[in-house]
Amino acid sequence: MKKEKSPITQYRTKIVATLGPASSTEDVIRDLVIAGADVFRLNFSHGAHEDHAERYRTIRKVEEELGCPVGILADLQGPKLRVGTFRDGEITLEEGQPFRFDLDKTPGDKTRVCLPHQEIIDAASESTTLLLNDGRLRLTVTKTGPDFIETKVVNGGQLSDRKGVNVPDMELGIPALTEKDRKDLAFALELGVDFVALSFVQRPEDVLEARDIIGGKAWLVSKLEKPQAIKRLEAIMEASDAVMVARGDLGVELPPETVPLAQKRIVRLARQSGKPVIVATQMLESMITTPVPTRAEASDVATAVFDGADAVMLSAESAAGEYPREAVSMMNRIIGAVEQDESWRSLIQAGCPEPERYVADAIAGAAHQVAHTLNAAAIVAFTRSGPTALRIARERPGCTIFGITPTPETARRLALVWGVHPAISNPDTQKVTMESVVSAAIKIVSEHENIKPDDTLVIAAGMPFGVSGSTNTLRVVTIPRAAG
Repeated sequence: MKKEKSPITQYRTKIVATLGPASSTEDVIRDLVIAGADVFRLNFSHGAHEDHAERYRTIRKVEEELGCPVGILADLQGPKLRVGTFRDGEITLEEGQPFRFDLDKTPGDKTRVCLPHQEIIDAASESTTLLLNDGRLRLTVTKTGPDFIETKVVNGGQLSDRKGVNVPDMELGIPALTEKDRKDLAFALELGVDFVALSFVQRPEDVLEARDIIGGKAWLVSKLEKPQAIKRLEAIMEASDAVMVARGDLGVELPPETVPLAQKRIVRLARQSGKPVIVATQMLESMITTPVPTRAEASDVATAVFDGADAVMLSAESAAGEYPREAVSMMNRIIGAVEQDESWRSLIQAGCPEPERYVADAIAGAAHQVAHTLNAAAIVAFTRSGPTALRIARERPGCTIFGITPTPETARRLALVWGVHPAISNPDTQKVTMESVVSAAIKIVSEHENIKPDDTLVIAAGMPFGVSGSTNTLRVVTIPRAAG
């Protein structure tokens, strides 16, 4: 992977951009990286495997050309709950009317429709809620049977073929990985993606099943979009490598006024746990069709940055919108404006968690404190699989973090992590000394125009080098002046 001498232009909060029909060419993908995208999302709810493979190859080509690690996230579709079809294509449900869901595949009418999910019928009980068409229609269960549910319409409206169903009050016996997901996951891992996002997680067992299949080939991102997941947040966080605040379905299944509180809780716990957290869905949605966002959308992105999220995500804005470049650039501008505000630094520091009682955490906390005291230009974390950089990022230091690793795979994963500027170094682990680590750090950091002679570096590493989880050494060095 080629490295070029360049300024450190990325801000600390990272950007995940979804690729799609509007952003699949090499020129657009290159423009998105230059505009600020750090990770690209391949949405397996749409597109054929061939489409995703071509986008993967294009990202890697652009990565090589620009000389910067770029992460790739495969987002699995997960189980989709939908009603059947209607005789006339759609109906109108009126408040107070009865409506029946059953297993009969005959096209429905104003009195009934097929619900081809026995799991919902089995889990339903009197007074539980069904939400249809992204929550626009609300129905309450009045009676259940072995193959049907009787309901009463609370909020009516139009309902058409195969609209989605949400069941916020029910825990369903549906696995998080469908047969399609398993095929998509095998294909994504074969491609070599860096992250896999698991949709509609309800319980930690869902995460552990996927983790067993992935086998360490990628970081596992749990999408938090079900009330049941929020109730088990700590256990799901523990089982995951990273999490996503997926506010689409979460915003349907939770009362709207509670979604911001859930977002803040998730971000806070992720930071305490040292796990990357992505805030996603509808962040700049108006930019699908307009070149500028609403003021509310700009505030939404800013709030996620103020909260300390590792990354913010664009969905349709970059995948299918008319202004993908402008959307990434605008998100980057909002991030930059927030991170240059004095109150942002105060809020980030106020939320700094206490180091855990491990040597590696103590070293990370000390690196942060030493860098602050000495006004260091950068903290350099030597890491094989990422934990050292993650621990230092958890401290949210005021200077740049260089995550130096011997493997491109780890460098690409670190592209998601708050404040980390990933770089690759390939030392002979049999001959590495602290002096050679210092020399490598100075060489890599000095390639960036933001780092000057006489700047101070704080270096965290583990000896013996190359042993995961062995961070035990802290060194302070000064960038030397060139000879002559």
